[in-house]
Amino acid sequence: MFPILIAIGWLYVALMMAVAEATNTTGTVLGALITFVLYGVGPVALVLYLIGAPGRRRVRKTREAAELAAWRAGQPSAAAETGKSGNDSDQPDAGGHAPADAVTPVRKEP
Repeated sequence: MFPILIAIGWLYVALMMAVAEATNTTGTVLGALITFVLYGVGPVALVLYLIGAPGRRRVRKTREAAELAAWRAGQPSAAAETGKSGNDSDQPDAGGHAPADAVTPVRKEP
């Protein structure tokens, strides 16, 4: 809430600077527009972006945690992986080990 008040105050001051430049006898509307954008909108947008970074990070972490939980919920349980369901034939190589070579290598006799 407090940064929003600062941003509104900053934009008000920048707007008054732009109005003063536009109504001055040597000032122009283009100069007033550039003053408002470079002294008002640009810095306020940058500061609000930097202030909002922790909130965006928190939302991203929460979303990633929810996606991970949903992914883990869709994975088979540890009991199903170890074959405790009673039917071992449906997953023949569920042990997680690399398969052994079916044929032993042939080598020359010394």
